[in-house]
Amino acid sequence: MKHILLSLLLATASFAATIPEAAKVGQFYAGCQAYSFRMYNVFEAIDKTAQCGGKTIEFYPGQKFSTAKPDAKWDHNATPEMIDEVMKHLEAKGLTAVGYGVVKLGQDDVSNRKIFEFCKKLGIGVIVTEPDVTALDKIEVLVKEFDIKMAIHNHPKRPLDRAYMFWDPNYVLDLVKNRDPRMGSCADVGHWVRSGLNPVDCIKILKGRIFDSHMKDLTAFGDVKAHDLPFGTGKSDIPAILAEYAAQGYPGPLHCEYEHNWETSVPEITQCMDFVRNWKPAK
Repeated sequence: MKHILLSLLLATASFAATIPEAAKVGQFYAGCQAYSFRMYNVFEAIDKTAQCGGKTIEFYPGQKFSTAKPDAKWDHNATPEMIDEVMKHLEAKGLTAVGYGVVKLGQDDVSNRKIFEFCKKLGIGVIVTEPDVTALDKIEVLVKEFDIKMAIHNHPKRPLDRAYMFWDPNYVLDLVKNRDPRMGSCADVGHWVRSGLNPVDCIKILKGRIFDSHMKDLTAFGDVKAHDLPFGTGKSDIPAILAEYAAQGYPGPLHCEYEHNWETSVPEITQCMDFVRNWKPAK
């Protein structure tokens, strides 16, 4: 047991060391899931993340690349020239790319390796996925080879699809607890709220195995149709979530994934970043 706990602590410390202190927003590494800006290309998503006060970004596969290349998509099939353009823009805007997903990892060895190689080139430390669970042995080999974390994402419960179990933090923990300590969870707190689960309870279950978190404050609890609000104004209890992350020594990344007012969300996401920046634990 002591060996397992030490491995988890070392994995968390190693990951934190790859993200510069300048990428912190208050006490946490924080920024945006680029899907918040899915109506825009990847360069605009970087611009808007910086405009909102974010310091990190998590890319997703399939975003439009640029106005100059309207037919190109930003994903793990990007050319070296595309990767170079994005890396230069990240540097210019003071952002650090730390995550990529949600992307499928499965039985296709060539596709899996391409995803890991793409992330390695960008310095991305976390691949967010809802994997083929029969392929976890293969994925674990790549996690060890590339020293990149795999984080299992959760969508809400699917009443008509009982085979879908990633919504359950106990299920996710069972998948990874006996594997490499770099295999864990991307905690989507909003989808737990939609599933009627208390996010703090879920975070406690997955302690030491959370490598990324999609942050959402929603209009209602237990309602799959609930939509985003600025942090601190909804039903997710963002203060309690931040307090639990701080208590666990989890420094982030926290990624605001704002799926409302798609074309006019910058002021609301700015409020979210300001909330994280100004949050302090209760005395």
